[in-house]
Amino acid sequence: MDLNISLIDALIVIAYLAGVMVFGLWMGRGQHTLADYFLGSRSLPWWALLLSIVATETSTVTFLSLPGIAAAPGGDLTFLQITIGYIAGRLLIIRFLLPLYFRGQNFTAYQVLESRFGRLSRRAASSLFLVTRNVSDALRLFLTALVLQIVLGLDLSVSVVLLGLITIAYTLMGGARSVIWNDCLQFVVYMVGALAAWMIIVDRVPGGMTAVTEFARESGRLRLFDFEFSLLKPTMTFWAGLVGGAFLTAATHGTDQLMVQRYLSGRNQRDAAKALAASGFIVAGQFAVFLLIGVALAAFYALSPAMAGLDAPAGDRLFATFIVDEMPAGLAGITLASVFAAAMSTLSSSLNSSATALVNDVWLPLRREPLDAAGQLRAGRLATALFGVVQVGIALAFGALDFSESVVANVLKVAGFASGPVLGVYLLGVFAHGVRQPAAIAGFVVGVLILSVLAFGTALYWPWYAAAGALVTLAAGMAAQKVMR
Repeated sequence: MDLNISLIDALIVIAYLAGVMVFGLWMGRGQHTLADYFLGSRSLPWWALLLSIVATETSTVTFLSLPGIAAAPGGDLTFLQITIGYIAGRLLIIRFLLPLYFRGQNFTAYQVLESRFGRLSRRAASSLFLVTRNVSDALRLFLTALVLQIVLGLDLSVSVVLLGLITIAYTLMGGARSVIWNDCLQFVVYMVGALAAWMIIVDRVPGGMTAVTEFARESGRLRLFDFEFSLLKPTMTFWAGLVGGAFLTAATHGTDQLMVQRYLSGRNQRDAAKALAASGFIVAGQFAVFLLIGVALAAFYALSPAMAGLDAPAGDRLFATFIVDEMPAGLAGITLASVFAAAMSTLSSSLNSSATALVNDVWLPLRREPLDAAGQLRAGRLATALFGVVQVGIALAFGALDFSESVVANVLKVAGFASGPVLGVYLLGVFAHGVRQPAAIAGFVVGVLILSVLAFGTALYWPWYAAAGALVTLAAGMAAQKVMR
């Protein structure tokens, strides 16, 4: 193993990975039913749900990409405008969708579709979630393993298997309670790491905070708002952030089992609403931290005498390179642990929510004979292990085929297509009471097809994808019902 970081940093990373597994196993003990395993006995406090929601939607891609956006030539803080839509979208979920999930004793987001349209809708939406979620999170595992390969000098396949096994272990044995409490720990770790990194970067700039602020003002990196209305402009605008971000959040946080499972793990609807509403403001704050790290990095590479004549690394590699090459021993290990914390919180949530959807939406309804609580619990753990193996296998396949990060980004784009049209089906269920299952499914198919054309055949900026998919599905479903009459 050829270490690219100091021994103490490597030990910190290894100790963190081991500690996460032990903590997860300890927190998840004493489970006897599916409600215990998949929903933490529906007893978790609202603040734990809050931190879990934020940690789950913060992946390694977020941790490394946002600094690159602000540090790039012409970069600024305008990306922060999307958090306005994130907050608005969460409030809409609380008003229109959250009450649906707390009618009865639901385990998944897609049980609501069965009660409104029929069993086929539930199975179709759940199956689509399983495919897109596991493909996209396997690729996130692949990207995180690339970082582990760089810093510890491990073979890529070893990095993938190591991260996968640790995440599988505590998710398999601990269930939702383990996942959510680990998310809380990982939120604290990656935010401490991010703030420590920002302070170190500012300290390394000659002139400190005063020089960073002056550089940011002169280079236009403090610009926050852009009120130009455009569907095609390839940078964030206020309207793309507000409208596109609201639809995107309504889709990812309102209809995706990954997030809905968090709400159902709470004590009641009121606690779930508090956690969801507050999470929007926490996300806005951490996005601001990541973007300000990018501003400070731009100042460091522009003003530091040691960097004179050197080109700064581009994109996601900028922050990772600074951590490995420039941060003091000890702090580099903490910051790298933060990168893995962001990744593992998303991966563990993915495994747990995928197992929940498979067991409750697909497997148990197909059984003719009822299954006792112990049998259901065994099925849940088996499904968790299955999806862990699937995600590790997909990540290994991408490594063996030597795909570039740009290819991975495009595949992630495709994997995210379903969220907008699925939101459109929920909108049909809430606002179009006369629409039946065949028309809803027809609307969904049309929504996916039209969105594919828009994404690959036009210059439509990505925050508009969810809005386009949802609105086309809504309109197509209503039109299909009229034709079917």
